Amino acid sequence: MNRTMKPAALSVPALMAHAVNTPDGLLQAPRADAGNVSAQLTEVGASIKALREDVMPKAEEALKLAAKGEKLTDELKASIDKVLGDFNAASANHQKLEGKLEALETSNLDLAQAIAGAGTGGKSGRVSAGRELVDSDAFKAYSAAGAQGNFKFDPKAAITSVAGSGGGLSWTERDTTPVNIARRQLFIRGLLNVVPTAAKAVDYSKQVLRTNNAAMTAEGAALPESTYGWEQAQASVKKIGHHINVSEEAMRDSTQLAGEIDGELSYGTDLAEEAQILSGDGTGQNLSGLITEATAFAAAAGLPNTDRIERLRLAILQVTLADYAADGIVLNPTDWAAIELMRETSTGAFLFGVPGTAAAPALWRLPV
Repeated sequence: MNRTMKPAALSVPALMAHAVNTPDGLLQAPRADAGNVSAQLTEVGASIKALREDVMPKAEEALKLAAKGEKLTDELKASIDKVLGDFNAASANHQKLEGKLEALETSNLDLAQAIAGAGTGGKSGRVSAGRELVDSDAFKAYSAAGAQGNFKFDPKAAITSVAGSGGGLSWTERDTTPVNIARRQLFIRGLLNVVPTAAKAVDYSKQVLRTNNAAMTAEGAALPESTYGWEQAQASVKKIGHHINVSEEAMRDSTQLAGEIDGELSYGTDLAEEAQILSGDGTGQNLSGLITEATAFAAAAGLPNTDRIERLRLAILQVTLADYAADGIVLNPTDWAAIELMRETSTGAFLFGVPGTAAAPALWRLPV
């Protein structure tokens, strides 16, 4: 099991007691000692210099013999091979020591920076509260006096948030998501079957006559005649749209602008379409909406019609008596709120149950 250890913050009294009883050497920043490696590097460098001075005369002698066409003596050849081997080994060791020394120096620098930023989120150039306390003249005097009596420490902020200090690095945050004007939820189109078309008009047949004379008929008697009739009708395709003018510079300067404009234009088109589907009057370029095409409400005689709930039930009855089946109720939000706020006269309880109970809006077994 792995655990991440978090640094624990000491209180000022605990920090003072720790500092007073800690040897001075331990209060300093620990270092990875590179001195031994540096000494070894010096020794190896001197050895390389001696080997170079030893091999050069032998190499010159070998070159002279080669120029004369003479062979090297076995003794000279063995001597050169030995010196070259020692020289190569010393050079390789020298490179390793140089790399080790560089790594130690880098580690020392990183460690010094980490210690300098301890307790401050690792930011270099800042002194922790503990370091400032231990290095203060007041604490040194207090410690030299045997840690007796009272001690007052006033920390000093080296960097503040004002301009000219740390304020130049303090920036406000920016949220790139705009707070847009609220958008209405659109429901009406979802109640209908939508079929795409590529034509400018859609022709269809509409039944306009049904005279049903079906009746019980005696054997041999003529059957009564019923009458039916249809006529052709046409629905013109209408266009809903709008536009906005935007400069090329604005579009290039903001990659987000195009998406925001597209969203607003699409919502505006859907909102206009919603209004046309529901209440378009059918004139000019307007659609003929559901309210325009519907038969006007007429309450059935002899039934209660005193509030919204009763009136909606009578509307469902009217649809049923016209041989249709109601599949949903579309209401203004204010009317629906008024219905949900209705209470029983005797107990004062809400008619639609506990307000905190989650339930989909429904009335007379139909979704609202």
